[in-house]
Amino acid sequence: MPETSPETPAGSRPPSGPRPTLEAVAARAGVSRATVSRVVNGSTGVRQSLVDKVHRAVEELGYVPNHAARTLVTRRTGAVAVIIPEPEVRIFSDPFFFRQIRGISKELTAHDTQLVLMLVEASGDFGRVSRYLAGGHVDGALAFSLHTEDPIPSITRRAGIPTVYGGRPVWTASRDRQAVPYVDADNRGGARVAVRLLLDLGRTRVAHIAGPRDQTSGTDRLDGYRDALGAAYDDSLVAQGGFTPESGARAMAHLLERRPDLDAVFAANDLMASGALRVLKEHGRRVPGDVALVGFDDMDSVAESTDPPLTTVRQDVEGQGRLMARLLLHGLDGGGLLDGEGAAGPLATTPDGDSVIMPTTLVRRSTA
Repeated sequence: MPETSPETPAGSRPPSGPRPTLEAVAARAGVSRATVSRVVNGSTGVRQSLVDKVHRAVEELGYVPNHAARTLVTRRTGAVAVIIPEPEVRIFSDPFFFRQIRGISKELTAHDTQLVLMLVEASGDFGRVSRYLAGGHVDGALAFSLHTEDPIPSITRRAGIPTVYGGRPVWTASRDRQAVPYVDADNRGGARVAVRLLLDLGRTRVAHIAGPRDQTSGTDRLDGYRDALGAAYDDSLVAQGGFTPESGARAMAHLLERRPDLDAVFAANDLMASGALRVLKEHGRRVPGDVALVGFDDMDSVAESTDPPLTTVRQDVEGQGRLMARLLLHGLDGGGLLDGEGAAGPLATTPDGDSVIMPTTLVRRSTA
């Protein structure tokens, strides 16, 4: 029985009819089955006029490629794992994660690739991730917000799948771990700019609420703070935070208790800055009159909603996500590191040429 009939309107097929095949698409397009296969699987070397005919026939018949058969031909699953070793509550409450995932999703969608989100709540979840990756369910992996002891690099290496990281991996300096491609913001340079702004405003006792010491974004921003202060660096003006509003509030309270004379604060992210701002108000400190405040990230849902609006350092988080996905897909297609422009302008590669550092910019609002 034919899969379509001459009476079947374009763009539809009989509701009870069988699923259209490559042969049906080839007959509708007036090309060979091999040509349809090459077009559907994204191969090159097919004239554009034939590509257009095949695409029209696919749309008219409602043809959907057989995923299993396509995987056998291309040796690709059409899926990429996105691994985030953070508690679920943090992932869905911190706008940073939403932006990064959105950037990744946009790029994968544009290349007809599925996103498989893998969350790691506890150490036992690493075994689940390892088994899934080793099972050949995905073509590659993207991982971000990693901590020093996270086993994700060894897991992806054992699974033999290409991986791109978000953030400079702490293990790249270790001789027993191989270098891996990553996309990061200029955390150290952005922190220097933030602190120099506060110094230029005449502030002399600039405190820092630091990010986690087991993540390079936290240590790099602390190093940028040190760079800007130079010999004036004072360890008593540094308090540890955890990239959450609550940790920023606790750190601010400790700083005020230890150094009530402080007149400026650089917080390593906007969420900690929002917690610090709340505590400063509770202690009767005017911002920016008594204490100037600068954050990092420029999460508009945070920075523009504080009172007063937060001066901060902007990083293109969504652009980083898109570039991570682009680098991975480009590598899967046999290409090297992308050249030229990123989502936020010209890209700076690392000395080994395998990774990208994206620029940061200062956004002046009302807290400094």
